[in-house]
Amino acid sequence: MGGTAPAHDAQRIVDALRKVVLGQEAATLEVLVCLLARGHILLEGVPGTAKTLMVRTLALALDVRFVRIQFTPDLMPADITGITLLTGAQQFSFRPGPVFADLVLADEINRAPAKTQAALLEAMQERTVTSTASWRRCRSATRLLKWSRAS
Repeated sequence: MGGTAPAHDAQRIVDALRKVVLGQEAATLEVLVCLLARGHILLEGVPGTAKTLMVRTLALALDVRFVRIQFTPDLMPADITGITLLTGAQQFSFRPGPVFADLVLADEINRAPAKTQAALLEAMQERTVTSTASWRRCRSATRLLKWSRAS
């Protein structure tokens, strides 16, 4: 965000969110606090309350990579953490999954199998991913989680 004061940066982010997300002042400030604390947040609410829009707008305001993961019953851990591919003559390379993005929106986590949820929780808590018996550090410091309650 340049060489500006942190308070100015925070105000700029709040202003950007408030221009797009209307009527969610408390949630907007909580998302900013989460960001400053390098933590995670669980956004709960009925469908249509701008949870996805808020996270997408935050990513645009910060100019960071944003990824949305729709959790489904058939989602495998490697689908979110990444996979190791055979790229040449006995050469392997790691292709990072969406948890390596700067902001991750995990939608309906409760629908995913336990192993996939565990992989996400490892990335959140330990800031690492286990893939093919090796650990990889996540460069991202913040995960924003969303879970939509049925109406």
